[in-house]
Amino acid sequence: MHSALLSGIMNACREAGNFQLLHLRSVAAEAVSDKGLNQLVSFVDVESEKILVESLKKLRPDASFITEENTAPSNSESHAVWIIDPLDGTTNYLHGLQVFSISIALMEKGIVTAGVVFAPAMNEMFCAEKNCGAYLNDEPIKISQTANLRSSLIATGFPYYEFQQTSAYLELLGELMKSTHGLRRLGSAAIDLAYTACGRFDGFYETGLNAWDVAAGALLVEEAGGMVSDFSIKHNHLFGKQIVAANPAVFRELQPLTQSYLG
Repeated sequence: MHSALLSGIMNACREAGNFQLLHLRSVAAEAVSDKGLNQLVSFVDVESEKILVESLKKLRPDASFITEENTAPSNSESHAVWIIDPLDGTTNYLHGLQVFSISIALMEKGIVTAGVVFAPAMNEMFCAEKNCGAYLNDEPIKISQTANLRSSLIATGFPYYEFQQTSAYLELLGELMKSTHGLRRLGSAAIDLAYTACGRFDGFYETGLNAWDVAAGALLVEEAGGMVSDFSIKHNHLFGKQIVAANPAVFRELQPLTQSYLG
């Protein structure tokens, strides 16, 4: 049984997810704007966030917000903060590719205590609470048991608006092409982390991410038995714009590579 809080978060995700599925493949080009190079946003992102914010306000009226689309005020003095990505994988969504997700985390006194990643098109609800394990559609999940990097499947994301490290990124890709079973790039960091938590991926790394991309997914990985940090193991993956997550055996090999090439 999940807590009332976690159940409430999941209900909010389902409501927003139904809205997203209703408009999938029907967003007109004129309803899409560009926040910056390759940073697309549609009315679906904004309206989804409003749906989530209204539901979450009822669950924790005392909590502030960190949101991608800035539809709710942030309060630096609040001890509880909702961290929300209403539509992680907007580009996928706008092209009709069904790999997109909703990511919600609750951070209390600087520690993420609850997290949900919902993939509406696949009807997969990943959830976790601190020290209570991780679940997929109410079934417990664990990270993979892959024993080394050589036998692993690794997920990553490509830089899409910060290109200063492109050469180093491509060099690391080349190294991992030779030293793993393969690499995948799905286009939603929240799903990458959720898939790492349930063992579909053995590890994940990316740079240039924000807290709303990783907060819920990082908790999933940790509660499923995995390890998460920034590239230099300073554990600033939430706000440091870089993350590496994996099962412990793969982490010990993958983390030094991310630090060497991208740290």
